[in-house]
Amino acid sequence: MEFSEIVGAIGVTLCLIAFLLSVFNYLSQESKIYALLNLFGGGLSCYAAILIDFLPFVILEGTWALVALAALFKRKIKNT
Repeated sequence: MEFSEIVGAIGVTLCLIAFLLSVFNYLSQESKIYALLNLFGGGLSCYAAILIDFLPFVILEGTWALVALAALFKRKIKNT
């Protein structure tokens, strides 16, 4: 398995864990953990897409990570 595949697999796994935990009501979509899983999962998946030079997934996963980051900032501002 190549480095890009390992990074991508970890990233996708983190996003899927967040999704599954949310679907089965173990984790709220409003939680910090949910946003962090999506941030790191999307970020790693974006990096893997950069490594394999596949622009559509760079855009998709980069946007995914940025939205998760925005959600974290929104929570931080809301809690202050």
